[in-house]
Amino acid sequence: MKKLRFLLSLTTDDNDYQIEQAQSAEVAARKLGVEVQTVYADNDAITQSTQVLKAIQSAETLRPDAIIFEPVGGTALPQVARAAVTAGIGWAVLNRDASYIPELRKVSTAPVFAVSSDHLEIGRIQGRQFAALLKHGGAILYIQGPAENSAARERTTGMQETKPSNIHATILRAQWTEESAQRTVRSWLKLSTSQKAAIDLIGAQDDSMAMGARKAFQELPNESEQERWLKLPFTGCDGLPKTGQAWVCSGLLAATVYVPPNAGQAMDMLVQAIQHGKPQPERALTVPVSIPTLAELKPR
Repeated sequence: MKKLRFLLSLTTDDNDYQIEQAQSAEVAARKLGVEVQTVYADNDAITQSTQVLKAIQSAETLRPDAIIFEPVGGTALPQVARAAVTAGIGWAVLNRDASYIPELRKVSTAPVFAVSSDHLEIGRIQGRQFAALLKHGGAILYIQGPAENSAARERTTGMQETKPSNIHATILRAQWTEESAQRTVRSWLKLSTSQKAAIDLIGAQDDSMAMGARKAFQELPNESEQERWLKLPFTGCDGLPKTGQAWVCSGLLAATVYVPPNAGQAMDMLVQAIQHGKPQPERALTVPVSIPTLAELKPR
């Protein structure tokens, strides 16, 4: 049987979840006997589109059997997806709802599907964490991913569904990286409104952005101001063992949400479809978990 070759396209190599995605794909590749090539788009949708198209348009002997990709921009590259299935290449979208998938599944001989974290539920868990940490209500500084990103929007929607009405959120935006969150919070601290803001908790849509926020507060020249901010509870999402979970254990984060990486799951589904002819669902979801459990969270 021919050894399958997959291309994995990820957003950046400067984010702990994306790094974990690559590692989960490598583990799955060894287990499944598949060859995988991973490319990173440096958070640039045009770079990502170019990288993936180059693979699709390469000589048939070099072409991947399937492409697994986590989109950078607001769209999940519909034209590139069509080019892939026209060339007989499988197409798996990670962590994004791609409206074109049902249409492509009707015409494609190759497998086409999405595997996603349940972003609404991730947000709902975070809203419940805020409620547990701020029993009497309060104000949070909430660092969201990019506005055009559906995962970021869904996490915010979920959070607003479950946070109590006596908890008010000031929303800032960053790019899923520590450095971008540090810049965003640094800029916010220069505004006069930040001086008057009585914030009780810092919540971020991923752990690296929560740590970037901490770094911005560590830069404050006034030691009492610095201490005031750093004493607040910080929460994040992703909850990977070496980062988010370790930061909860050390006290740098009060809580996180464990989001299982899904690139390996997508690879397994592709192998089942291509080698064994098993039909795959249009969309599969992973299940997020609060760390620590909501019952274990102590109010501030």
